[in-house]
Order: sequence, then C-alpha cells, then structure tokens
Amino acid sequence: MSEMSYVHGASDKPLIGQTIGRYFDEACALHGAREALVVRHQGVRLTYAALRQKVDALACSLIRLGLKPGERIGIWAQNRLEWTLTQFATAKAGLVLVNINPAYRRSELEYALNKVGCRALILSPAFKNSDYLGMLADLAPELSHCEPALLRAHTLPTLEIVIRMGAERSPGMLNFDALLAPPSRDELGELELLGESLQFDDPINIQFTSGTTGNPKGATLSHHNILNNGFFVGEAIRLVPGDRVCIPVPLYHCFGMVMGNLGCITHGATMVYPAEAFEPLAVLQTVAEEKCTASYGVPTMFIAQLDHPDFAGFDLSSLRTGIMAGSPCPIEVMKRVIERMNMRDVTIAYGMTETSPVSFQSGTDDPIERRVSTVGRVQPHCEVKIIDTDGRIVPRGAPGELCTRGYSVMLGYWGDEAKTAEAIDRAGWMHTGDIAVIDDEGFCNIVGRIKDMVIRGGENIYPREIEEFLYRHPAILDVQVVGVPDKKYGEELCAWIIPREGQKLSEDDVRAFCQGQIAHYKIPRYISFVDSFPMTVTGKIQKFQIREKMKQTLGLQDAATA
Repeated sequence: MSEMSYVHGASDKPLIGQTIGRYFDEACALHGAREALVVRHQGVRLTYAALRQKVDALACSLIRLGLKPGERIGIWAQNRLEWTLTQFATAKAGLVLVNINPAYRRSELEYALNKVGCRALILSPAFKNSDYLGMLADLAPELSHCEPALLRAHTLPTLEIVIRMGAERSPGMLNFDALLAPPSRDELGELELLGESLQFDDPINIQFTSGTTGNPKGATLSHHNILNNGFFVGEAIRLVPGDRVCIPVPLYHCFGMVMGNLGCITHGATMVYPAEAFEPLAVLQTVAEEKCTASYGVPTMFIAQLDHPDFAGFDLSSLRTGIMAGSPCPIEVMKRVIERMNMRDVTIAYGMTETSPVSFQSGTDDPIERRVSTVGRVQPHCEVKIIDTDGRIVPRGAPGELCTRGYSVMLGYWGDEAKTAEAIDRAGWMHTGDIAVIDDEGFCNIVGRIKDMVIRGGENIYPREIEEFLYRHPAILDVQVVGVPDKKYGEELCAWIIPREGQKLSEDDVRAFCQGQIAHYKIPRYISFVDSFPMTVTGKIQKFQIREKMKQTLGLQDAATA
C-alpha cells in the first residue's frame, strides 16, 4: 500500500509556553544594548532596552485610559514606529490588537470596528490617497465636540478612545506621543502584575481575511499562535543575534508583524523598515546602507527590485537569507533572487492568516532544486494532511485539499461560530482551500486554489502550472492565468501578461512558445498584455478581479450563467 499524504513536524525544540509580553521582556533584558528597531523613513534607531522603555510607557498609558484585558483596540496605519510600539504594548496590557488594512475605506472601517467591538482606535492621519482622519470624522462627527477618550458615536457604538499619530492635534482625540511619557514606579508594578495574570492561550490579535464574496472574517490569534510561529519561521532561516532583517511587507499582515517582528524579537535580530509601504528603490537603498542580512517580500516585490533600473548600483553582498511568501513563488524569480541578490539561503514559506501564518517552509540546506520548486516541508509541531473531496487522505503524489492542525490554528473567526465550524472541523483540522501535493520525501507543492482550478471540457487545469511554464519566456516579466466562462468547454484559459520593458510580444509569440511544450488544452485561448495586476496591499494578486474584468471585456457574463 502506498504511503499516505500525512506529515507532522517532529522537533527537539519545544514550543514556547509564554505570553508575548513575558517573552519580550526577557528578550530585551538579554539583548539590551543590541539594536532592535530601525525605521529609516522616521529616522528612528532603538536598542532593545530603549524599545522596552517606550513599550512599557505606552502599555501603562493604555491601562491608565481604563482599557481592560480582552478589550479590542484597532490600529489603522502604515509601517511606522508607532505600529510596533502598539503591537508589543497591547500584548503586555492583554488587549486584543485589531489590524485594520491601510487600504480600507469608510464602510470597511465601520464594519471592522463594529464587528469586533473596538473600544479604542490608534490611527495615522493619512496614507497615500487615504485621509484617515477625514473618513473617521465622517463616520463619527461627534468627535468634533467630545472630550478626548469620551466619544459616544451613533455609527460606532463601542468606540470611546481615539488616538492619533503625529504632532498636530485633532478634536476629540488623544496624541500618541503624549502616551509615551515615563510611567510611575507604581504603574510599572501594576503592569508587571497584570502580565503575570495573562495566559498564552488568550486572544491577542484579530486579522481580517479578504474574501472574494461577503464581508471579511476576523481571524482571532493567540499569544501561543503567533509567538511560536514567529520563532520557528526565524529558526528556518537561521536567524541569530545581530542579524538585520529588512521588512518591506505590511505590518498589519502576518508577514510583517509575525514573521518579521516576532521572528526578530525571538532571535535578538534587528527589525529594519525601509519605508511606510513597499518601494523597490527604498528597499535596495536600505539593504545596502543598513547591511541587512535578510530580506522579506512577496514575489512581485522581488521582481520590482530585480528589474529596477538602478539595481546594479547597490551592494547587496551583506544579504544571506530571507523569505519569499504570500503568493505562489515563480521558480525563475527564485533563481534570480539567489543568483543576483546574494540570498543563497532564501526560503519559501506557505501558509494563511488562520494558521499564524506559516505551515510549510523550505530549509536553507534543502537542495536548490527543492527550494525553488516546492514550499518545503511541514513546520515543527504542525500536522498536515491532503484530502480528496470525500475527506479521505490521498496517497503521496496525488493532489487534494491541504488541511493543517496544531498550535498554529487560530482560535476561530471572531463572533462567527458558523464560519469557524466551516473552516475548522471537529478533529481540529483547518481546511485551507488550497490544492497541494506532498511527495515521498515530505516536500509540498501548492498546485492552486480550489476556487482557481479551471475545468475545461472535463480536464482539471491548475493555472499555477501554466504560469510557471510561461515565466520561462525571456520577454515575460510576470503572468497570471485564470479561467473564464465558455459555452462549449465550460471554461477557457486566459493569461494576463506583463512584458519586460523594451520587449515586443504578441499573442502569436506566446502561443508559439507553448506549442509542443504543453498540452493543447493548457494553451491560453485569451491573452491580454497589461501594465499591472490588481492586488491587495500585501501584494497578493486578486485573480477574481482579473476574471471579472475579462468576463466584461469579452462579453462572457451571459455565458457564465447560461
């Protein structure tokens, strides 16, 4: 009988049985003089000892405002010093930090704050073309005439405390910097006692998952979830004290706050933020000037750096390792990162917000062909199985839905038992919706999303396979493949292609490249050349938007419902 697709991450390294606050204090004591945080665009440099002072001051101020353990406090901001101070201060105060997407607009903000009942909100004045203060004022006009920390808003019934970043003052709001005043000895003692009462299974973070339909769900994560995941992700890339990690990914997402911040804190490494949001030039400058030893990003971020016109002018020799994750990682891009960015130990990571986030990660000593073509092996202390549509485990090498179980699985979706039960079954397995294959050595390959799989005339087609093939074309910079409705076959393939600068490419060129190399039914019927893809703030491609755009362009709406 063939071996089944079940793996578990046996490890001689135990799980951390502490709260984030307790672990943070120990890390700051151990690495006190070492640089903890560099925020390049704010001119900030803090040692671990200095970081703890600011975190403790903020935690004491939040307690002084009357916020109690378990209450929710939102943060709506780009990558800044204040974000990180809030992350650790709320953990020490036992508050549940609610990450609000910087791209959200008024109705989305209203939904997020009310869904989880935020009592407090920390926000940046603005970001790019988003006027945060203006949107909040529209939602809560009562701010204009209320005392700070005493808001009573009709549309936001639970929100009482609003804290703004920046030096200017706004009616009804407290200023963030004022909360960093040195606390009294009694307040520090109270904070210490509070920390002893917190449990590592307590909820500490809510992250809204973006769906293609319906309202976002609030994935609720515990100290135990994210502290351990940050630690083991850092272990996989062999972080050590003194490493300097460039973090251009958003802090509001697990990639930034867990894999980035907690990965660094648990290893005595330095968190380095190159800009408020991803800018390829800022990342290249930061890596070179700060001598970063690791860099994080989604594939589109690495592509943007590699293809920047000034790329060759930067000394990236300090780089050793890093993580490419958040979206399927093209093999050709991975090879270029290793060869041209000196990231010889770069790893691929796979996961989802609901699993803290990482379930699989490649190892720095894995053979190069494995590191560029799979997402590695299962993370320590996690279990994974691959199942068919009947819920039965499939043999090794067969595709099916990836399910994971263990310390990393979220507590549930906030206030939504029905959705939680749909995602986590009675045996504790989180159903990811991803189609994967596990080979005889335990390496995993993500074939695609169940919802992205294209069924053309009875043939199951995984867009990821076609994307990987098209990446080999020298004139193709990036590509996304989706299924669109077809009256004859049910679905047909459509490829959106971003050509390399200065390269000429036609539909016939693309099809000629495919002829004789891949099966005829895998050759895209529709090909569109574009400048960019619709994507989230975290760099995830929104394939459903590509699909909808093509349905409109090709007049396929009626065919979809026929």
